[in-house]
Amino acid sequence: MLDRKTIYDRVRGPLFGGSLDQAQADGIEKILDEWARRDLMDQRWLAYMLATVFHETGQTMQPIRERGTEAYLRSKPYYPWVGEGLVQVTWEANHRKFRATAPGQLLQWPQCLVPLFDGMIDGLFTGKKLADHFNATRSDPYQARRIINGLDKATLIAGYHATFFRALTAASA
Repeated sequence: MLDRKTIYDRVRGPLFGGSLDQAQADGIEKILDEWARRDLMDQRWLAYMLATVFHETGQTMQPIRERGTEAYLRSKPYYPWVGEGLVQVTWEANHRKFRATAPGQLLQWPQCLVPLFDGMIDGLFTGKKLADHFNATRSDPYQARRIINGLDKATLIAGYHATFFRALTAASA
């Protein structure tokens, strides 16, 4: 069992500028609850999922809609299936892959957890999955960015992963 207070104490300063608001804490709680519900074990996976959400949501830890004006979003070839969720899912086929049948559904809890968990564990975004980068012989948070989006911001997210992983390690001691 993870000591959640320790997690918050260890990430509050380095990632959240010294304080977490209630929405950020609620988002982290929902992700930790789903992790526990699924009885998953490799904390490197959880740290990478949290790091990805931290990045993809602009640190809100809540599902968000792709940023930009409505005119900008309408210019996208995948409109109205714009980026949504904890991991920005775009295109209608991708939304449907995660059981969303209309735009806006990946902005809701618990639906937004489906792409985060199923997508990253089963490799449903790019074919790459968490087990490809975190296993008995490999621990590579830099290359793990390929699970979602090539190597875009890979160094930055690997840094977030390191902070979350240190917090999870301390929380399980």
